[in-house]
Amino acid sequence: MKHPSSLLLLTLFNFILLFPALTTAAEDSNSAKQLYTQYCTSCHGAQRLGGMGPALLPGNLSRLRKSDAAQVIQSGRAATQMPAFAHTLNNTQTELLVNYIYEEPDTQPEWTLADIKSSQQIHFQQNQLSSQPVFQADLQNLFIVVELGDHHATLLDGDTFNPIHRFATRFALHGGPKYSPEGRYVYFASRDGWISKFDIYNLKTVAEIRAGINTRNMAVSFDGRYAMVANYLPHNLVLLDTETLSPIKVIPVDGRVSAVYTAPPRNSFIAALKDEKTILEIPYRTPFKVRSISTDAYLDDFFFDASYQHLIGASREGDRGQVVALESGKTIATVPLAGMPHLGSGISWDYQGKTVMATPHLKEGKISIIDMSSWKVIKQIDTLGPGFFMRSHDNSPYAWVDVFFGPNKDAVHLIDKQTLEIAHTLKPEPGKTAAHVEFTKDGRHALLSIWEDDGAVIVYDSQTLQEVKRLPMRKPSGKYNVYNKTHYSAGTSH
Repeated sequence: MKHPSSLLLLTLFNFILLFPALTTAAEDSNSAKQLYTQYCTSCHGAQRLGGMGPALLPGNLSRLRKSDAAQVIQSGRAATQMPAFAHTLNNTQTELLVNYIYEEPDTQPEWTLADIKSSQQIHFQQNQLSSQPVFQADLQNLFIVVELGDHHATLLDGDTFNPIHRFATRFALHGGPKYSPEGRYVYFASRDGWISKFDIYNLKTVAEIRAGINTRNMAVSFDGRYAMVANYLPHNLVLLDTETLSPIKVIPVDGRVSAVYTAPPRNSFIAALKDEKTILEIPYRTPFKVRSISTDAYLDDFFFDASYQHLIGASREGDRGQVVALESGKTIATVPLAGMPHLGSGISWDYQGKTVMATPHLKEGKISIIDMSSWKVIKQIDTLGPGFFMRSHDNSPYAWVDVFFGPNKDAVHLIDKQTLEIAHTLKPEPGKTAAHVEFTKDGRHALLSIWEDDGAVIVYDSQTLQEVKRLPMRKPSGKYNVYNKTHYSAGTSH
């Protein structure tokens, strides 16, 4: 046994060896905080909660690699107020800042009802704006095209395919825009919690509010009176009055909210929790009492049948989906679905006298076709790689699905809805990502994105598959048709 004095000397010796590393780490941390305070606080907030710029927290930056974050700091971000710091910060300082903004904060940030209320911005009152559109077009056949490349959106005429208006949006929109029932207003949600209301008729953003710090998505009630915002951070749902986006209620939950959607026949919102085996149903009427439904597994996203009596959901980590009868709150079936099914992108159609749904898989090159009466997988279709978006229309013989992930990202499969076979494979722009098809109101044309910064929206004749028009755009991520969305078309996501 060693003498106590020897142990003390050994401990002291080890500490002396370790002290420079501890000192360096502490100095780096202090330097990073000083750099952040000097260069970032004015736009991104002292607590990294965001302001003019987005929140700089790990949850908000999950889609941005550290190398890309360093590039943004050095070169700035196009079409935003983010400046370039290449002549101000060297590589070491940039690395310190990047590491700092990807660290979890010492205390979890809060965004209270008072914070939400104080963020509200009313740009135009209802009586200041005309009830008649300031342009000529079929108001039901308009598209909103989200361009992530420079944080803009384009209002597109679905008959002529001519842009009507292009306008700036908040940073990193997510979850797809939602329309009011008549299609006059469109609501956007950004990753960092901003909800924006845009008046299509007058081409103006009329109101904005920050409902969270890290937002998953948003839903609008079937009657158009309410919006429900699903947040990762804070852990809650936020109910808004759509007229002015005024907050009505904050609903705390256990953990992150995976997604929220509206269920029109039920006159309610349905939400799933990412960290709890729970579904929540919140009716459109006061006092908006929350109903909790236990599930057998975690649900990352989900899909409704046409009657909204059943919900099929799945976990990204699991190997099966589960079907929940919403009226009874019971799980009535499980469906084998390995490879991370993207149920939020699921679609349905009639096949041999029955309704089937189809979902792409995010981890493997497969499409699962499910009989929605028996909840059995009737076929799996092999594709050139994992897909992300799937779309169709009642008047189209094909279901279009991209191959978003992997080396064949430039391919798009067209699946014959009656044979359940791949009928065609298109390569709109070899080497460039092809994604997210959406149809016109009548289904005669399909619009597809070239998901690149120097990308485009390509218009196809949906019967002949001939290219009709190509519109250059900045990373067009999604195109949303007013009629299809407000009428809950079976061929598009809701």
